[in-house]
Amino acid sequence: MAENPIAIGGVEIGRGRPLALIAGPCALESEEMVLDVAKALVGIGEQLGVDIVFKSSYLKDNRMSPGSYAGPGLDEGLAMLSRVKEETGLAVITDIHTVEEARRAADVVDALQIPAFLCRQTRLLEAAARTGKPLNIKKGQFMAPEDMGRIAAKAVAAGNPKVLLTERGASFGYHNLVVDMRAVPIMQGLGCPVVFDATHSVQLPGAAGGVSGGQPEFVPVLAKAACAAGCDALFIETHPDPPSALSDGQSMLSLAELPKVLEEVLAVARVVRTG
Repeated sequence: MAENPIAIGGVEIGRGRPLALIAGPCALESEEMVLDVAKALVGIGEQLGVDIVFKSSYLKDNRMSPGSYAGPGLDEGLAMLSRVKEETGLAVITDIHTVEEARRAADVVDALQIPAFLCRQTRLLEAAARTGKPLNIKKGQFMAPEDMGRIAAKAVAAGNPKVLLTERGASFGYHNLVVDMRAVPIMQGLGCPVVFDATHSVQLPGAAGGVSGGQPEFVPVLAKAACAAGCDALFIETHPDPPSALSDGQSMLSLAELPKVLEEVLAVARVVRTG
């Protein structure tokens, strides 16, 4: 694996660096909304002194219902993400789902994200690794944290040691997730910086009539716990009006609430990361 830290654009994530934030709306909606969120994140980052990577998805391919919003698609979505970079200066990360998407997305974004349900897809991991971009591999809800070492090794074998691993909860029966905070130091022990996904961890998968429900009131609790466990970055999906969001609205954090939550988690992270 790469020696910590790993740089996504100008944001360094890993050992010896302050807590970083990966944030943005779950899926790209209108260009106006996406740019508004990105510009707000710039202001929040400057206000609180936290480095931010912008995240949003051009395609949400893991949908339970055929009518669920899936995003604007590859071409339109990458054009939106390119504008975010140009107008805000934020580094950008997005999900990929196929070998072809890896090549296309890498021409625009600063890092590639492997969705949790695809974390064991060897050809996808190899294609993503060969782009040379940093990879954020989300741990599947069905994976033990120590087994993610074998997943990361696929990227390394393909020539790319720049791997981050993300904890996002584990399946607990039906329609529920739990988080085992031991996963943070276990995956760090594999040689990778570890991100904690505070919003997907509060999902209730498939529990809201064919779409995922959520308990966003627990985002601050889990985020602080992950910081206490020593995570290197937080992943928080945020939206100006989550109830009206087209994807994952029941688990995203309101953009208006984000600064207060970050103040609390940064206070914990500073204590832990400075000893």
